[in-house]
Amino acid sequence: MRMRIGYGYDSHRFALPKDSDGGAAKPLVLGGVEFPREPGLVAHSDGDALAHAIIDALLGAAAMGDIGALFPDTDPKWSGADSMKMLEAVAKKIRAGGYAIGNIDATVICERPSIRGAAEMIRERLAGAMSIGKGRISVKGKTNEGMDDIGAGLGVAVHAVCLLEER
Repeated sequence: MRMRIGYGYDSHRFALPKDSDGGAAKPLVLGGVEFPREPGLVAHSDGDALAHAIIDALLGAAAMGDIGALFPDTDPKWSGADSMKMLEAVAKKIRAGGYAIGNIDATVICERPSIRGAAEMIRERLAGAMSIGKGRISVKGKTNEGMDDIGAGLGVAVHAVCLLEER
């Protein structure tokens, strides 16, 4: 059995408390889980940086491009899109390409929110979107110890790696 490794990265800054129309900003979503007390992330879609990093890791491992090629931020149909639906579509594409998802390991870097309390729910949502067992997914939260813009609490960054197995 041949294996392929993929790496993905995504980052977004936090939105202002109010959007440009004066309405409430969208909620923070990471791994399909909402964090209602936190501001959302500035992005064309729902801004789920965790799902986006995993999508890029999967696509990279299969040599199928990147998230921007499949879901361009210049296309209005992806405005506010649910990133879990995007992840589901990519997982299907990966399977159709002759691969099985071996495992995913992701690290969310932010000063807030704490990922630890939501990690199990995030793993469940990601597993459901990719149709794999929760035991194949690891999600960890880290801070940047006050260093740089992430450490100043201005945004979120995510690193993800995956292993694909050729079927």
